[in-house]
Amino acid sequence: MERYDTVVVGAGVAGLTAARLLVAEGRHVLVLEARDRVGGRVWSDRTGSQVIDRGASWIHGITDSPVAAAADAFGMRTMEFTVGGYQPDSRPIAYYGPDGRRLSDAAAQQHIADIHAVDETLARVIAESPDDASYRDVTETALAQQPWDAERLQRVREYLEHRSEEQYGAWIEDLAAHGLDDDEIDGDEVVFPDGYDRLPAALADGLDVRLRSVVTRIAWSEDGVTVRVGGTDFSAATAVVTVPVGVLQSGALEIVPSLPDEVAQPLSRLRMNAFEKVFLSFPETFWDDDVYAIRQQGADSRAWHSWYDLTALHGIPTLLTFAAGPTAREFRDRSEAEVAAAVMVQLRRLYGERAVEPDAVVVTDWQDDPFSHGSYAYMTVGSTTDDHDALATPVGGVLHLAGEATWTDDPATVTAAMMSGHRAASRIAGRNVPIEGLWSSH
Repeated sequence: MERYDTVVVGAGVAGLTAARLLVAEGRHVLVLEARDRVGGRVWSDRTGSQVIDRGASWIHGITDSPVAAAADAFGMRTMEFTVGGYQPDSRPIAYYGPDGRRLSDAAAQQHIADIHAVDETLARVIAESPDDASYRDVTETALAQQPWDAERLQRVREYLEHRSEEQYGAWIEDLAAHGLDDDEIDGDEVVFPDGYDRLPAALADGLDVRLRSVVTRIAWSEDGVTVRVGGTDFSAATAVVTVPVGVLQSGALEIVPSLPDEVAQPLSRLRMNAFEKVFLSFPETFWDDDVYAIRQQGADSRAWHSWYDLTALHGIPTLLTFAAGPTAREFRDRSEAEVAAAVMVQLRRLYGERAVEPDAVVVTDWQDDPFSHGSYAYMTVGSTTDDHDALATPVGGVLHLAGEATWTDDPATVTAAMMSGHRAASRIAGRNVPIEGLWSSH
């Protein structure tokens, strides 16, 4: 049996980051990936007339971002699109009221000001909240402190519900009070017209990556680790495990001995979300000019409330919306045509017969992906922000967990994946390995 210095499980951005940095340190590294491609939840689909990022799409804030630095070094073309976070006013947004009519500029600005007022109160309420508080609990407390009528409060309440779902794919009552602590954007956001997957492809260049290698068992001891794929075992001094929280909780991957409590407990308080993308391409645009996003208010916004104009990416009239939380579960087994029909009902409320039928529809299905069981992890009620970093506590000095769910500052992002992979590599190397090593050769 060939022995490696490190076996990395998972060829997403976290695993490839760890592997690339360790190889640069002169270590013998093997990467095992269950899928038939690298990238994990970074997946650019090129089967249609345009590149569609079914998984990660944005860099949420390029200021001091290692992902932005790597993308630039790898020559990845970007386009500024600063509405990736669910912000009320980051870019021109067309707001539609409960009656389906577009709000006047004054009414939209009042609504935006109300959101900012509640958010200012909310920061204090969250800081004072008990560990078992939900995001619903703290938002209701913040709303109760505003001197507004019921209608005005309801509009902001809806916004807070939508933000919980669109940011973490979780219903507001299921998300921990601190679940959106990281909801801040530092600098512009960008997307990738040529596909985000060019990042993991560049990171994988030159590495020993074995695709279609489903790891079913990891045994660890003070002597090292043994990783099983089918009937083959690979041994190493250390292992970096980057599979998503959903896989760790599914039982499909056996870890022997079981993870110790300091890792198992925070893992038990995280959940994979229900969050799917719906892309609709049209023969012509029918929505407002010069807006980045469309949002509707009221009871009709319960399932479908926000659309993002992606036309500029490829010159094809395209709107992106999200099925999140309860909506994602409700439409889980529906066909793409059925999902599109439900979305179009709402678009026709706003635009009438101008809202023509889409000529192409793509709906993702991360909930049923056996190698993720969801799009990304969120904090359930009772979880704390420390649970993310606690999940990455080294096990027996040989086993290191990494991935978006293991990084506290910016979980659920490619940045978190990259930074967690860097941390794992540094711990194994016994020193702070410069993250610039990922792209310095380019």
